[in-house]
Amino acid sequence: MPLIKVQTSAKVADSAAIQDLQKSLSQKLAQHLSKPEAYVMTTVETNVAMSFAGTFDPVCYLEVKNIGTMAPQQTKAMSQDFSLVVSECLGVSGDRIYIEFANVQGAMWGWNGSTFG
Repeated sequence: MPLIKVQTSAKVADSAAIQDLQKSLSQKLAQHLSKPEAYVMTTVETNVAMSFAGTFDPVCYLEVKNIGTMAPQQTKAMSQDFSLVVSECLGVSGDRIYIEFANVQGAMWGWNGSTFG
């Protein structure tokens, strides 16, 4: 049910580095939300045409979706944690990373031919 989606203009040819990033984000998201990692999905898209602040320097956008609510202290901690991991792995400056957090109702999230609500 939790999802973390990463889109970046950074060019990363090393698929092992991307998989390491996905593993790290998956574990961290499960931990932050106190949910089983078995339900966490990660996706990373590199070399996406993006700009920020009128420039084409490396930039990154993350989406974090969760069934239930994320408290402000959780989103602040996740923002700090995920920004650091993404910055280290992809070489994107923290001031060029946006993160969108979204709470989703169970009925609005499908899985295995049904929904969670």
